[in-house]
Amino acid sequence: MTNPPTILPTPSMLVGIAADHGGHELKVHLVRMLREAGHDVIDFGDQQPEVDDDYPDFIVPLARAVAGGDVERGVAICGSGVGASVCANKVAGVRASLIHENFSAHQGVEDDDLNMICLGGLVIGRALAWELVQTFLAARFSGAERHRRRLAKVAELESNGQISKHHPGDMKK
Repeated sequence: MTNPPTILPTPSMLVGIAADHGGHELKVHLVRMLREAGHDVIDFGDQQPEVDDDYPDFIVPLARAVAGGDVERGVAICGSGVGASVCANKVAGVRASLIHENFSAHQGVEDDDLNMICLGGLVIGRALAWELVQTFLAARFSGAERHRRRLAKVAELESNGQISKHHPGDMKK
């Protein structure tokens, strides 16, 4: 049996957070925990859970803030986390992923320069969500050449819809 990871203190960050009705309760908890941990938080809503609200109305402004550098990292929450992830990744410059376990919470930042974590407010509990957010915020991009090369391909795909450069190890059809 292994011990749970030790989460080291994270320097204060400006963190954006958003949720629809399915993630509202978890968002309220995480906003409180983030502020208690010394982070500055911008809450992009939903301020009052409305059963017929739409996650893009809250996730897109957060994603634009992340992509524009107005916040350092983002936390997006909907019922499952799937819609938040799909929506956030439509904004150029956002690298968001649905995360429900600890390894991906840090590995996604270290290897893929993840800048938004997406959570399912109806899927995971408060304790795990807080652990994942702490792990995500504490992680740093490695800057390794292979990771920069891969991210350059993602950026190229994002800007012109295709990847023109291939690594010598890539299989060509």
